[in-house]
Amino acid sequence: MAEKSAAERAENIRTGYTFDGGSVRLGTAMVDGEVFPEAAVALPLRMMNRHGLIAGATGTGKTITLQLMAEQLSEAGVPTFLADIKGDLTGLSTPGEASEKLAARTRNVGMDWSPATYPVEYFSLGGAGTGVPIRATVTSFGPLLLSRVLGLNETQEASLMLVFHYADQKNLELDDLKDLRAVIQYLTSDEGKDELADLGGLSKATAGVILRSLVTLETQGGDQFFGTPEFDTAELLRTVEDGRGVISCLELPTLLRQPLLFSTFLIWLLADLFEELPEVGDAEKPELVFFLDEAHLLFEDASKAFMDSITTTVRLIRSKGVGVFFITQTPQDVPAEVLGQLANRVQHALRAFTPDDAKALKATASTFPLSDYDLEEALTAAGTGEAIVTVMNETGSPTPVAWTRLWSPRSRMGASEEAVVEQAVAASGLLEEYGTVVDRASASEKLDGREQDQAGRAEQQPNHGRDRQTDSAESGTGRGSGERTTRPAGRAARNGSGRRPSTSTRRQDNPIMDVAVQVAGVLGKELVRGLFGTRRRRR
Repeated sequence: MAEKSAAERAENIRTGYTFDGGSVRLGTAMVDGEVFPEAAVALPLRMMNRHGLIAGATGTGKTITLQLMAEQLSEAGVPTFLADIKGDLTGLSTPGEASEKLAARTRNVGMDWSPATYPVEYFSLGGAGTGVPIRATVTSFGPLLLSRVLGLNETQEASLMLVFHYADQKNLELDDLKDLRAVIQYLTSDEGKDELADLGGLSKATAGVILRSLVTLETQGGDQFFGTPEFDTAELLRTVEDGRGVISCLELPTLLRQPLLFSTFLIWLLADLFEELPEVGDAEKPELVFFLDEAHLLFEDASKAFMDSITTTVRLIRSKGVGVFFITQTPQDVPAEVLGQLANRVQHALRAFTPDDAKALKATASTFPLSDYDLEEALTAAGTGEAIVTVMNETGSPTPVAWTRLWSPRSRMGASEEAVVEQAVAASGLLEEYGTVVDRASASEKLDGREQDQAGRAEQQPNHGRDRQTDSAESGTGRGSGERTTRPAGRAARNGSGRRPSTSTRRQDNPIMDVAVQVAGVLGKELVRGLFGTRRRRR
């Protein structure tokens, strides 16, 4: 059979990327080094909940691709969530600057370029940076995710689950790390040793290991990310008055100092969305597209339970209308059980400087559908702003592999001025809700009050022989007194939906769950907590 001409191959790509519904335009196909503007390469909106991968070596343009996709999703009315590692994505708040070089490139790929800005909400973890603070309560974060942050082994992870179960059953709200520390200190004190014994699977030695890990995390500043008011992930699903989707941009400037904590917090956001959103089936466009940058951090040294939870969440969350895109350097950074669920691929150039690099290159090329390109050559020869693309079409089949010269973002490619970001944060309607830390009466205060009651009863008995209040001071469970900030009244319903009730609302004690925890050493999935052990809110 005669070899296809470049024009015929380009026509095959054009046909393969022609969709009935809305789409995100990625760029224009290249064949034999020639750009074919009529051969548009796009990603259908209705298939973005089939998830995706954006991969490539450092400096090949992954961030620009992310920015381009976020802009068009916003224009289509789809909210997005981005983790901003280098600060470059703040450029979404500033219009792009025209230049001769930009004009030549956009003409070459058939793009009618004009500058634009987009509605961006800036967030920071615990207020560490510029943005509306995102915090989680320890109770909501759950034992599985916290075990990963603390670096616990599987035995210690199971023991921490028992501590959370005890706190759930005793209505001890774990708002922050001090609360969890207070519960563990109580269980290992003379006052709580009987209850520790009742837990069965939790030894005093293991509790001590967990306690030391908590103290280490606090000294490293990890405590600032836990507390109230807890962030409501429904805030990520907003649109503005003109119908554009809000781009939620989480600043992570100190990622390299605490990579495990930050990456695990991103999974908490995703897990909370999974537990709270209703089923929507296959819609014309997603409810939210969630971009997980530096995805390799999620999987390093992950326990089997953690990996199983990620795999299940990615598989099932598409029915909630959420698309998840993993951004990393090579597909090998993502475990096979997750990679197999990523139907949309935007692969920037790879480098092959070492034998391991060459092996990764061959493995990456083998994961693409059959193609008219020499993929190993294409994957190393693609320039900055180019990518090898294949996505899922509207019938569920892979599109032809296309060497693509990508479109350019309409907003600034690079960081906005600090004043622009600060102004956007100051104007945010979310600052009133999340800007001020609230230290409500929770586990630490309740246990402190319990010990004081016990000490008072001891003083009324003439020959008791032991001062329990002294024991309490030695165990270190008290927080000290001080003024408390009361949580402001809930704001008016946003987008027609009311606020979730406080996470202090608890379920009744469940004897069946008590038995299950004692026998199996794990928390139930649906009765109390979700797949990651995260606390399910009650609307």
